[in-house]
Amino acid sequence: MQFETMNQALADAFPGDSAVLEGDGYKFQATVVSEQFAGKRTLARHKMVYAALDAFIKSGELHALTIVARTPDEAPAE
Repeated sequence: MQFETMNQALADAFPGDSAVLEGDGYKFQATVVSEQFAGKRTLARHKMVYAALDAFIKSGELHALTIVARTPDEAPAE
């Protein structure tokens, strides 16, 4: 599994934002906090994340993906 490469693909798609892929080799979660999501509905946000990871999905390296896509205003305070 190429977590570093997949995480870099997310970082490239959402530069300057928080974008992390975690998983156990079977189930994965992409958590992205980005201003790019402002004004977009959930489906549009998910399509943006899927687009960033498209090559890995098509190759079968990435499946069972859960997406958490929020704007900075929607993200829980740390």
